[in-house]
Parts: sequence; C-alpha cells; structure tokens
Amino acid sequence: MVRARSLERETGVSEIWLKVEGQNPTGSFKDRGMVVAVAKALEGGVVLCASTGNTAASAAAYAARAGMSCTVVLPAGQVAAGKLAQAIAHGAHVVAVRGGFDAALAVVRALADEGEAALVNSVNPHRIEGQKTAAFELCETIGDAPDALFIPVGNAGNITAYWKGFVEAAKTGLARQRPRMYGYQAEGAAPLVRGVPVAHPETVATAIRIGNPASWKGAVAARDESGGAIDAVSDSEILDAYSFLARCSPSPPRQRRSPGCASGRGPGASEARSGWCAFSPGTG
Repeated sequence: MVRARSLERETGVSEIWLKVEGQNPTGSFKDRGMVVAVAKALEGGVVLCASTGNTAASAAAYAARAGMSCTVVLPAGQVAAGKLAQAIAHGAHVVAVRGGFDAALAVVRALADEGEAALVNSVNPHRIEGQKTAAFELCETIGDAPDALFIPVGNAGNITAYWKGFVEAAKTGLARQRPRMYGYQAEGAAPLVRGVPVAHPETVATAIRIGNPASWKGAVAARDESGGAIDAVSDSEILDAYSFLARCSPSPPRQRRSPGCASGRGPGASEARSGWCAFSPGTG
C-alpha cells in the first residue's frame, strides 16, 4: 500500500492509497489467484489459459514451480512483449490465434471442457479465492475497508474478487464497512458500460482489451450491491493518467491505474471524499 499524497492534493480527497501489486513474483496481481488455481490443478499435470499478458506470465511461472506443463493461448499481436517473454522464459507452450482475447478464451474453454487440461483463467473459482486476499490486506493495512475502490476492468475477475473479499471482511469483523466499487473500462472495450459484448474491442490498454468479460455477472453484482458504477474512459485519458502518475507517484510509471481516480473524473469522484483506494495491477 502506498499513500498517494499528490493525488490527494489533485482531487481534494483527504486520504488516497494505491494498492500496488507489482512486487508479486511475476509482477502482477494474477499471482494471488494463480498460486491457488495451479495448486488445485496439480493432479492433472497440465494447465491452460488464454491471456493478454499477465495471466500467461503468472500461469507459466507457477506451473514451472510445480513441475507442470503450461500452454498459453494468446491473441496474435496483442500481448505486451515483456509478459510474453516471461511466459516463454518459464517454459510455456505459446499458441497465437487470430482475433482478440475473447477468441483465445473460447479456444481454451473448449479444450478444458474436453478434459485436455485445467483452465486457470479467472473463470476458475480458485482464482477468485486467491485474488480476494488483496481486499483482506487492504483492510488490515488501513484498519477498515475504504469508502471507495477504483479499479480497471477487463475480464472482470478482479473487481469480482475484491468485492467478494470486502463482503467477507465485513462479515468476519475485519472491516466495519464495505466500499463502493468503481470500475473503469476503455471506451473501445467497454461491454459492461454498453450493456452488450463488443465484437472488436480496441484500446491502447492491452490488458483490458476484452469484449465479453468472463466474470460479467460478478462485476455487475459488485457494482450494484456496493452502490458503485462502471464507466468508460478514452485512450487519451488513460495515457494522460500514465503521465500524471509517473510524475507524482513513487511507484513504477508503467503501472496501469484507474484514470477515473487519477483525474477525479467519473462516477464516485464527487461522492467519496474521505477515503479512496486505487488498484495498481502490476508492472509491464
């Protein structure tokens, strides 16, 4: 957790924290769920995933650690080079398919249904169980859940996991309240905002270039049950947020954070004025 005092001055919010996930073993939040999913997949011997980058790197690393084979299916030409390099370095078998992430996910789901391997994308409930621990850590660090959480939304597993964690934290006494959940999609890849899948999603933010989120229902539940919202931001706003946060934040400038929080724009920006947390998924 990193206190973002520059963002506090910029937005007028009294307290803003960044949940920085770049120190996980492969540099992203995916490791939280992957360690659980791969541990549960040990009996099968093979793990399988579709990815725009982070999931591939995490699955490959944890499969290698467990002595398992890993196959990652990627949308051709749409994956961050650093993350692809990680997957290859950890010995994954990499397959590129035409189309976007949704096409890659359809391929691996079909293979998993045939019993070829254990699917470790966020449709796997063990991934959600692992990723919800970030909400527990947040509550432990600041002594309660924040008033609001701002988070980028692609395949929607993470907003689903955070909400599950906050609900459980409130039930067990780890937190006194549950935050309002504010998700942000890129305008060119905003199916949850539009209310329908996007056939050909486009955005500079490759990790959230997803037109039909696998955890759609979980994201909608997090939004509605928390009294939050899911909004879309333009690529120019995303790039402006990169630049602003690189200038004022002590954490690595390549991290992808919510432009809604960085700019103070969008749903929730004028409502939650006492305690925010913005999610930073990792590096690369």
